[in-house]
Amino acid sequence: MKILKGDKVKVIIGKDKGREGEVIKSFPKKSTLVVKGLNIFKKHIKPSQNQPGKIVEKERPLYISKLILICPECKKPTRVGYKIDKSGAKYRICKKCQSIINSSKSTSVSTSKK
Repeated sequence: MKILKGDKVKVIIGKDKGREGEVIKSFPKKSTLVVKGLNIFKKHIKPSQNQPGKIVEKERPLYISKLILICPECKKPTRVGYKIDKSGAKYRICKKCQSIINSSKSTSVSTSKK
């Protein structure tokens, strides 16, 4: 996935269109992300012997196609590209300003062939 946990994103489709938030959890197999403070729904909890009933607000996952990454350098919504340097490390790059996005989260790619 091109958007990872800790990235700042902007919603481009849906009821929260135009709002920004930070990714707190990702589900790569479902292509969804949970964004802090966005796509909130109210869950009604039944009363039990130990606690009274209440209404809790929780975040629901958003599809990755409804989100766009905000570059930490140029502060603009941008698409994500990849670049592999000579040592074989793979980096995410901003398509607008060509700066490296979170190089600490990069993964190395093996160049040996079998």
